[in-house]
Amino acid sequence: MRRVFSHLCYSDRMKQDTWQIWTCRALVGAVLFLNVQCALAFILNPGKYAPAFELQGEAGRAAVQGMGILFLMWNIPYAAAFWHPLRRWYSLNEALMMQAIGFAGECLLLTSLPVGHETLRSSITRFIIFDGVGLAAIAGAAWGVWRYRSTQDRF
Repeated sequence: MRRVFSHLCYSDRMKQDTWQIWTCRALVGAVLFLNVQCALAFILNPGKYAPAFELQGEAGRAAVQGMGILFLMWNIPYAAAFWHPLRRWYSLNEALMMQAIGFAGECLLLTSLPVGHETLRSSITRFIIFDGVGLAAIAGAAWGVWRYRSTQDRF
């Protein structure tokens, strides 16, 4: 009888694990998808985005493509956290810190721009909104993992 009860409890825990994993994975996956989509857009069509950063010509193209490459690099912890947020919780924490730094840095950058750069201000504001929503999603996933891990007898 004890084995049957133990198996049932384990089965319930597996269901909870699955639900928790997929909830966190959905939050991280949404941010990862949008970040990679943005990165690929910058890499594949930099001329479309260069004017939004007050850039032009070959230097503008290279700068925007470089930002796209950096976006891809920065998403490695997001991909690891997406793979298994409960097991890769350290990558999720890295992604949370990266997202928070990006959001705060963009806010500071916006406040440092002089008047007369409305196009650039608009672009930075879009990044602030984009990264703010991403920060909320990653924080939600991190909170879910923290809450789950704090209730488990295993780590």
